[in-house]
Amino acid sequence: MTETGITLPFSQNIIAIVWDFDFTLTPKNMQVPLFTAYGVDEKKFWQEVNALPEYYKKAGVRVSEETAYLWHIISYVKEGKFSDLTNKKLRELGGEIEFYPGLPDFFLMIQQLLDKEPFIEYDLKVEHYIVSSGLTEMIRGSKIVPYISGIWACEFIEVPAGPDEDFSRTPKSGLISQVGYMIDHTTKTRALFEINKGVNKVEGISVNDSIHENARRVPFKNMIYIGDGPSDIPCFSVVHKHGGLTYAVYPKGDEHKYQQVIDLLESDRIDAYGPADYRDDSETVFWLRNKVLSIANRIVEEKKNALYSQIKSGPKHTS
Repeated sequence: MTETGITLPFSQNIIAIVWDFDFTLTPKNMQVPLFTAYGVDEKKFWQEVNALPEYYKKAGVRVSEETAYLWHIISYVKEGKFSDLTNKKLRELGGEIEFYPGLPDFFLMIQQLLDKEPFIEYDLKVEHYIVSSGLTEMIRGSKIVPYISGIWACEFIEVPAGPDEDFSRTPKSGLISQVGYMIDHTTKTRALFEINKGVNKVEGISVNDSIHENARRVPFKNMIYIGDGPSDIPCFSVVHKHGGLTYAVYPKGDEHKYQQVIDLLESDRIDAYGPADYRDDSETVFWLRNKVLSIANRIVEEKKNALYSQIKSGPKHTS
């Protein structure tokens, strides 16, 4: 219980680093191994995807610009261009995703920052999360997944349930045929609140449940969101508004991307920016290491103050 009478289900000892994926952790789209494996022209695929909104508009149908590529992948499966594409195959291809320098070692290094006193005494931990409009199965197959506590991304159904389905059985496996779950740049903010409330860690908690801020698993002030550009603005805004930290990365030598993150800083969307380089001597690593330790020290002080506030001094001898 606290002095306000609220029962705290979580000790709020977690620092969450929430990552966008493509161009934040990777120099290329994660789907590159998919195109390579099937000999599909990547440039042509994305040109077709970009044409889809206007194409379907002629039929009076709206499609999401950000997630239209998912349905186009399914069209490629149906046409035999992705001839044997299953979720298992996507996971296997995820092992070929290329990451920026310093990954995945950086994830472990940041987590190990708190493997010392006084942080051990208060059981402080760093958790990494991925929130992306990319493909969950490819992320699950990538080399960073051992360090990730949760993934919010897009997912496919292989064989959909039909009428009069026996829902007690395990779904049949086969080629992917439907979109099961979608994330875009606006719905990514829902994932932030699910992390905040602990939806991914405790069964029975819903993102729509009313949970007092002091009772949430990861307060936003203990959260850092990292992205690479304008599509991350909704997440930057939510984390920034609720007291968390925001950081943007750009590829070294890319002046256009550099200007994008400058614009984000000048419009007060982010707290800082740096190169997409996660080696020990990178400015980005310096900043993240400093901020994780700063948050950790603040949590320790808050916990000490909460403890001392519950202690009443006993009587003392007088001379």
